[in-house]
Amino acid sequence: MKPLVSILSALGSLGIAAESPRPNIVLIMADDLGFSDISCYGSEIETPQLDALAREGMRFSQFYSTAKCHSSRVSLLTGLYCDQAGAEELSRGATIAEALTPTGYHCMMVGKWHLSKQPTDFGFQRYWGHLSGATNFFTGDDTFRLDGKHWTVPKTLNGKPFYTTNANIDFATDFIDEHLASPAKQDPFLLYVAFNAPHYPLQAPKETVQKYHGRYDQGWDVLRKRRYQRQLESGILSNKHQLSPRPDHVPAWNSLSKKEQHWQARRMEVFAAMVDLLDQNVGRLVAHLKEKGLYDNTLILFCSDNGACPFDRTRGKNKEPWDPDSYWCYDTGWAHMGNTPFRLYKQNQHQGGISSPLIAKVPTSFHLETKDTVVSEPGHLIDVMATLLEISGAEYPEKVASRIIDPLQGKSLLPVLKGKTRTAHDQLYFHFSTDRALRQGDWKLVSAKGGRWELYNLTDDPTELDDLAKEHPERVAKMSREWFRIARDIERLPENQLKPAKDKLTPLFSKKPGKKKP
Repeated sequence: MKPLVSILSALGSLGIAAESPRPNIVLIMADDLGFSDISCYGSEIETPQLDALAREGMRFSQFYSTAKCHSSRVSLLTGLYCDQAGAEELSRGATIAEALTPTGYHCMMVGKWHLSKQPTDFGFQRYWGHLSGATNFFTGDDTFRLDGKHWTVPKTLNGKPFYTTNANIDFATDFIDEHLASPAKQDPFLLYVAFNAPHYPLQAPKETVQKYHGRYDQGWDVLRKRRYQRQLESGILSNKHQLSPRPDHVPAWNSLSKKEQHWQARRMEVFAAMVDLLDQNVGRLVAHLKEKGLYDNTLILFCSDNGACPFDRTRGKNKEPWDPDSYWCYDTGWAHMGNTPFRLYKQNQHQGGISSPLIAKVPTSFHLETKDTVVSEPGHLIDVMATLLEISGAEYPEKVASRIIDPLQGKSLLPVLKGKTRTAHDQLYFHFSTDRALRQGDWKLVSAKGGRWELYNLTDDPTELDDLAKEHPERVAKMSREWFRIARDIERLPENQLKPAKDKLTPLFSKKPGKKKP
């Protein structure tokens, strides 16, 4: 364990009084939640608990994920780019829990893991959740674990029908209470809550789904424009954010039959119910922190792992979404709305795939003078590790067990969380499969599905509508060389992922939603 004098010295350098206890840390990650899918980012979905956290702290307008579930979790936990850390194996990365535990933090996790082994193999002292990338919300699967041991999903939990989103917070509050009852109760804690919601299958209790009955009957064209207007009015967007047009692969709502409109609207009602329930459970957690006198000294960060998901893999649309045998998804029409005002989706490295909401509620010891603010400072999931190292006084490890740890890529957001500015990243790198991007200052180079490089000036064109690649071929060449350098030397990508970009854009979708048979 790090000597106490070292910790106190580190806290003093942060401007936190030595007598002020180190803050508790709660990291909350939603799954497949689009940039505009909560109310304070423009949505019509009711999320009063997250909105309240935003009013007490700040919302980020340029916070980035990796556009995919497992890679975002790797970057959040390690402060490294996904393949740099060894991908799901974490063979070259240390988790936040492994870094903070030596300083006295009690590290707990609930929810979706989606990486190799188990959280208890990577520094977490308590864990409940599922190791899989997605699960049935009512019946779970055989990957549920409690502290490393198999856990059988019951029909009821704490007197209520089992529902994964609720169970996450049941266990989170239990873990907090058990820590407070332990001899180490004075130690600060890290709690990582990885909701599976609103990832498909779209499943929710009947009463919550019915709450949203009829709200999506006007369709994605009308409702997307309303989200955009709310974003402008709330300040999360500037007037430079033009609303990206509906792409050819998404049909006009009015071109659908009444029967198809009804089916599409019903799917979005279930998605909304899942987000609503996620928000309710954030509220349960916040209420518990307040009840235990922990809230004021807790940093809460809320984000998503990627943009809204365009994959329609629905099976059995005849079953109701509160039936455990149901397996609904929505498709590109609603995903396009979820990522308002941006283009493209989960897995793509365009803004629609990588733009995540980030809400930060900071401890009172940070003395944040102005609340309910919008932060335009670009940030990335890799910054979370660096931020928590600085807050906790922990040191970034060079080795954990037999793992040699790669150099940290992230930069601390602590100055921003205190209402100040920080030195920005020189560049940010993005990669998933054959989708690629690099951001340097105002400029972003991006390729979808191995297609031609596109170039955008994000200050003038934050929604990527005006491709400047032909006007700036030298910049394209220079930035692409840098992308390949990082991919080869830092990420260590295999040769089959280092192929040159094509000369033409790659078609992304071959048919419009609504044409798939049940």
